[in-house]
Amino acid sequence: MNPSSAGWIKKLLKELPKNNGFLEYRNEAFYDTLRACGFIYGSNLNIAAQIFPKSDFTEEELCKTNFILSLFYNYSKSKIKTSFTESVINFYTDINEIKTSFFQELLGGTKSNEQLEKIIHKRIQIDANVLTKNFNYFVINALLYVDVLAYDEYLKNESISIDYLKNLEASIVAITLDVLNSKENKNQYDDSLIKLFESSLRYHSSNNLDYKKAIKLIKNSQEKYYILDLACMATWSDQMIDVEEQQFLEKLGHDLQLDITRIHQSIKTVNKFYTVNKDNIALLSSKNIVQSFYNNSSKMVHKLITRNSKRLYKEIKDSKELMVLITQSTVRDLTKEEQKKVQDQLLDIFKSIPSLAIFLLPGGALLLPLVVKFIPKLLPSAFDENRIEE
Repeated sequence: MNPSSAGWIKKLLKELPKNNGFLEYRNEAFYDTLRACGFIYGSNLNIAAQIFPKSDFTEEELCKTNFILSLFYNYSKSKIKTSFTESVINFYTDINEIKTSFFQELLGGTKSNEQLEKIIHKRIQIDANVLTKNFNYFVINALLYVDVLAYDEYLKNESISIDYLKNLEASIVAITLDVLNSKENKNQYDDSLIKLFESSLRYHSSNNLDYKKAIKLIKNSQEKYYILDLACMATWSDQMIDVEEQQFLEKLGHDLQLDITRIHQSIKTVNKFYTVNKDNIALLSSKNIVQSFYNNSSKMVHKLITRNSKRLYKEIKDSKELMVLITQSTVRDLTKEEQKKVQDQLLDIFKSIPSLAIFLLPGGALLLPLVVKFIPKLLPSAFDENRIEE
């Protein structure tokens, strides 16, 4: 099986009956295998429960395999009558109907394994020339388990509530924020890490949850395990968990009504995983994930803006309100409402310029401040009072 070639899902599903012992695992045991191989942390280093030989799979191929196995595990526990492939495509179709996504061109028509392969590829893979692998694997793929949880909800009723996804993602941000605030010594990138998480989510609620409300929204065991492990991972981003951080994690586990043994196991597991595998995880290969992301993104955005300057200027010129707001952003800070208008109108413009489609992907919104930074250079000098000719 080669997860980078067409037909891999069909081959995987054909081989599963020979390697289906994992379907007998209880929910907690299977979740723990996903965590042990790195899927929960967004750094896949093996195949869950060693269901298939690791072979020479890349991290992306391991991630694809673990993702499908996670979805199939939930499917096997359900009573749904449609095929696995059709049910997963229907699930993503439901999400697409709730909010337009980059799956749009893949949905509709005959539901096939090939179509599902493209969806999984889109969900996981982001061009390494555009976003660093650190960002790709640590943030976006660490949130893949949200899809697994949501798919499990979908299987119960063959539909998915927008409130479930919004509440789960909002809870992740709220609790992660409290995790980082628990740090005894905060650095300048802690807030940026929160923004990375926020920008990688599907839904962005204007009403941010507080910690207590977020806790109340976490219902089943898998959600609780996942939230706690994400908190452990965010805490470990500076490569250590100090006393105050451990106390916070214990409080979080207690608030989630988890057994103290489970809490200590999560802390011990994240320490062991990153310590043992430090040489094989992209997150740990650079000084700081967020710093690396911004350094690479700034150059990429400047190149995209420059190459599309004429077309972009024409589109912005046609949008008078956007022109005014961008101009004003060079002399004052925009309000949150104005920033939202700029973001929405820029994304509408980017839809008409194919080479700027990267901004429509999950995480793409994080690049918009860089876009606004470079755009004033495209505007006529009459619109930019602070522009200095070089």
